Amino acid sequence: MKGHHLAELNVGRLLAPVGDPRVAEFIDNIERINSMGKRMPGFVWMLEGSGAPGATEHSIDGDALYVPNLTVWESAEALQTFVWGTVHKKFYEKRQEWFEVLGKMHFVMWWVPVGHEPTLAEALERLEMLREQGDSPDAFGWDYLKDATMWKTHGCQVAAE
Repeated sequence: MKGHHLAELNVGRLLAPVGDPRVAEFIDNIERINSMGKRMPGFVWMLEGSGAPGATEHSIDGDALYVPNLTVWESAEALQTFVWGTVHKKFYEKRQEWFEVLGKMHFVMWWVPVGHEPTLAEALERLEMLREQGDSPDAFGWDYLKDATMWKTHGCQVAAE
């Protein structure tokens, strides 16, 4: 979309607190994967913390086990290349070792004006919009983007009900 970038929020709930050996492999690799993402063509911006690995210090609804990943990309193609065309895919495929299976949608994308850095509150509003209304121009999943195709063979399984 001309004059816009693609924002995405992915929320996971850790099986154990940061520092617990059950999630150590994930926590120990957050900075490596995030650093790689920042070097990818098309990367624009990422929500970060001030000392904790990744954005793990940003709790959701007061629950420190929720870990948000909020980024902005120049295009859907750039985001999907990072998600499924790099070592990130190996961690993505192991997500159930570290995260609960959430019973509701936990991933959303939307277009933001170039230069806009969305807040976590804004991103959570978009996620709620997607949960309540389904895909729309204001909040959507991969299947809404006709040019994005990698998710069809690599994407998330349907959330447990």
